[in-house]
Amino acid sequence: MFGPKTHCVVVVGAQWGDEGKGKIVDVLAERADLVVRYQGGANAGHTVHTGAGEFVLHQIPSGIIQGAVCLVGNGVVLDPETLFTELDALSERGIRTENKLYVSDRAHLTLPFHKLLDRAREAREQIGTTGRGIGPTYEDKYGRRGVRVGDLRNLGRAKELVCGRVQAANEFLGLLGSNERADPGAHVSLLERLAPRLLPLAVDAGRVVWEALERGESVLLEGAQGALLDVDHGTYPYVTSSNTTAGGAAVGAGIGPTAIDAVLGVVKAYTTRVGNGPLPTEATPALAERIREL
Repeated sequence: MFGPKTHCVVVVGAQWGDEGKGKIVDVLAERADLVVRYQGGANAGHTVHTGAGEFVLHQIPSGIIQGAVCLVGNGVVLDPETLFTELDALSERGIRTENKLYVSDRAHLTLPFHKLLDRAREAREQIGTTGRGIGPTYEDKYGRRGVRVGDLRNLGRAKELVCGRVQAANEFLGLLGSNERADPGAHVSLLERLAPRLLPLAVDAGRVVWEALERGESVLLEGAQGALLDVDHGTYPYVTSSNTTAGGAAVGAGIGPTAIDAVLGVVKAYTTRVGNGPLPTEATPALAERIREL
């Protein structure tokens, strides 16, 4: 895919997710200098098989297995606990991660109260979410009340923001009929633990991508979910909370659309979908699982 006139390639799922994007990204990452996740969060599940075994990544771009520099873009909602769990697991298995992973300082943080809200809503509405807090984090982002990675540079202010959001979340949990509540003190402690590890990884993601392209490097933009789960173009309301198409790649990576040289859509022969919602041809759960394995 990469060549003299093809420096920036987007990989998107062309169906309802689980198309095998991780495998394609793993192949292309061998020739990529920079791999960028541009949307979604820890609801992705990219599986990569290597000589060292199987790796399943939810938050980190799967290109890290091939040794490429990886970047979590501004369009991603970042679950920092998942991020560091995956980083530590990769290091334990001999995958080099030092100076190989960076995150946008504009990426919004998914925190425990987001997950409580997600699960409480799913219990009532049954949209088919993963319960990982993705939707509530995007709601905070577009409601201009979210907490971003860069906010940790002023930890006192970040604590104020989070405590205010926890209070509001607890009130809403009560309205949803949930008995669960978020602990403000636990959230403050979490921020204190995260800041020293997360801030050294924080960068201006758009600038990093542009500078790589200016140097003539190969940049791979890695999507999550699929086009038919796109919040605007998918089977609404049974969709994810972000733009999963190539248009979302430009915004989520911090670059202009003309910087993208090629778009690679990934499909599988037998269609299944992630979550609830319509599907032209229905299959039993057992058959769908067997097809995924094949």
